[in-house]
Amino acid sequence: MKAAFEMRGAGRERALALQGDWTVWTVAAVDAPLRKLGAELGPGVNVDVTGLGHIDMTGAWLIDRTVRGGEPCANMDAPLTLIGRHEGAERLLRAARAATQPCPLAPSPVDAFGALLDRAGAGLLGMWREGIALMDFFGRVLVTLAGLIAHPKKIRWTSIVHAMEHAGLNAFPIVMLLSFFIGFVVAYLGAVILADFGATVFTVELVAFSMMREFAAVITAVILAGRSNSAFTAEIGVMKMRQEIDAMQVMGLEPMATLVAPRVIALMIMLPLLTFAAMVSGLAGGLLVCWRTLGVSPVMFLARMQEIVPVQHFWAGMVKTPFFAMALALIACRHGLAVGGDVASLGQRTTSSVVQAIFVVIVIDALFALWFVEMNW
Repeated sequence: MKAAFEMRGAGRERALALQGDWTVWTVAAVDAPLRKLGAELGPGVNVDVTGLGHIDMTGAWLIDRTVRGGEPCANMDAPLTLIGRHEGAERLLRAARAATQPCPLAPSPVDAFGALLDRAGAGLLGMWREGIALMDFFGRVLVTLAGLIAHPKKIRWTSIVHAMEHAGLNAFPIVMLLSFFIGFVVAYLGAVILADFGATVFTVELVAFSMMREFAAVITAVILAGRSNSAFTAEIGVMKMRQEIDAMQVMGLEPMATLVAPRVIALMIMLPLLTFAAMVSGLAGGLLVCWRTLGVSPVMFLARMQEIVPVQHFWAGMVKTPFFAMALALIACRHGLAVGGDVASLGQRTTSSVVQAIFVVIVIDALFALWFVEMNW
């Protein structure tokens, strides 16, 4: 029997009289009229179930929606008053009311400027916390290194040599290739620009100053930040995910001494060597341009560089490399040990390690540049 309804009575006695079966198969025809009726009557209408036949949850939800004023999720506290008796009707109507989710609150207006300030503040707070965590990790590494210096037998030379090969020796080709092209480009641009002033001979000094003071050390550190930092973070992170680090601690092995210290020592040994190789390769690129473009022979190039360029520029570049190495190793190992138990955490920490390492390298280089200016060096 199809579902039907009619309004009976008046005033407070007015009631929605239900007739027929109110199931999923029969209520399609009364859906729209019920919505319109509920909007006209408002919430709180009485329901007469005397003539009601079969009912299921679909019919109960339509009836409850009408009692709440025809809105799907509004007026959740509208009174539900039944007239007559029907087996299961009240129970299904109560269940339909309980299963109905209230309307979500309208989103508050977004203050764009306030949101920008909030985001900037959150970013600064995150940077502060990262800095504190990095300094804490730096202190723990220093304590570990001091302990290894006091007890040299505990130094894991096999791990150090492996890290030196993986992070340093295997990076020689890419470091030297990129440094060669950087010296090549610097010399070419310098020759073109200085030609306007009739001072192309100063291209030798330009290449020497730029490669020895800045480019060799910074480019090498940036390459290792993208190559070795990500590898260190991923290696330690995978060990953390597989609970291998927990197993090491159960066996009495300290992760700081077995995982972190060898990588720190390896980078502090290899980064100066890589930087020196980058200097030589960059100077070779500049020499090639000066030879082929300006007619400056290799002998003249080397003689002028030895005569004009002070050796302090070489040391100005080399003195930064231990600080770069320490920063790269600390950041890589700290993020690796902070990896959670899922792959998403590993990817996030690896990305953060590379970005943070490059940022710290640039900051350290800027601080050294300011210090060199103040020291007139």
